[in-house]
Amino acid sequence: MSGGVDSSVAATLLKEAGFDVIGIFMKFWKDSSNSSEQAGENRCCSVESEKLARLVANQIEIPFYILNVEKEFKKRVVDYFLKEYKAGNTPNPCIVCNKEIKFGILIDKALKLGADFVATGHYAQTKKRKLLKGRDKNKDQSYFLWQLNQKQLSRVLFPVGNYTKPEVRKLARKFNLPTAQTPESQEVCFIDDSANNFLKKYLKTKPGNIKDVSGKILGKHQGLWFYTIGQRRGLEISQGPWYVVNKDFKKNILIVSKNEKDLLKKEFIVKNVNWISGKEPKLPITAEVKIRYKSAFVKARILKYKKDSVKIIFEKPQIAVTPGQSAVFYAGQQLLGGGIID
Repeated sequence: MSGGVDSSVAATLLKEAGFDVIGIFMKFWKDSSNSSEQAGENRCCSVESEKLARLVANQIEIPFYILNVEKEFKKRVVDYFLKEYKAGNTPNPCIVCNKEIKFGILIDKALKLGADFVATGHYAQTKKRKLLKGRDKNKDQSYFLWQLNQKQLSRVLFPVGNYTKPEVRKLARKFNLPTAQTPESQEVCFIDDSANNFLKKYLKTKPGNIKDVSGKILGKHQGLWFYTIGQRRGLEISQGPWYVVNKDFKKNILIVSKNEKDLLKKEFIVKNVNWISGKEPKLPITAEVKIRYKSAFVKARILKYKKDSVKIIFEKPQIAVTPGQSAVFYAGQQLLGGGIID
């Protein structure tokens, strides 16, 4: 229970259905180096969030526990985030948090408490150990769950997965829950303002040249880890707009272009592939592939590359295929698996 409307309604629906429910609020790592007014607050587990989660638990008369996972969260999520950026990638920390924390540590703790399942407010669905999209196309969060395995899926419930967000808000009002109007949380929970400001606290600057695709020097960058493929703002070079199209780590050069077509890619490699079924399908296959949470589903061929790696070939080239992000594979409503763009 995060103190948000989705997990509050999920808990209430389970209670109404006759389940024996306990609420667990997780305390994540917070950036104590923060000098802002909300120093030391993590949006996912702020004092206000805990208060709201506790109010809901009291109202629906379920036990309420707090699970402190600050150390594990820092090590497995935040350190991973920084390490990936330093390597020139653009990671998605929510995906790692789901695998390691919400469906890793939490499931282990819940089983020790005697629970049979862990339920969350994710907009996704399961059916016979298959992972499916949430019914709400605008809120579907299955993309963030591609690293789950069969053991985890057998212990997971998604009570709001068959509802739309407006329906969940309506249920919250019907149940008279104090979280009915809580706003959406969109950003990375442990970053207070911008990813760049956060990175500047933990990664040193390493200036180098910014060049266009023909090799002409246009200016200076502060360190390749502060930029991501497709980025247009914050380049501080004139006569734009310029797009980041590549990063040369050997020569410490940031490569930019005015032509958006230089961002198009038709094929790329995906590593650390996880198949939800636990078995790799007979490749090649045709599937719909999503390369960012908010990007479209695009038809592509998935071919065997190396162990735990595949090659993706799009029918039509796509813009800003970004190393470190997740490419997730679907067949209709079903999530087949995914991996990290290499």
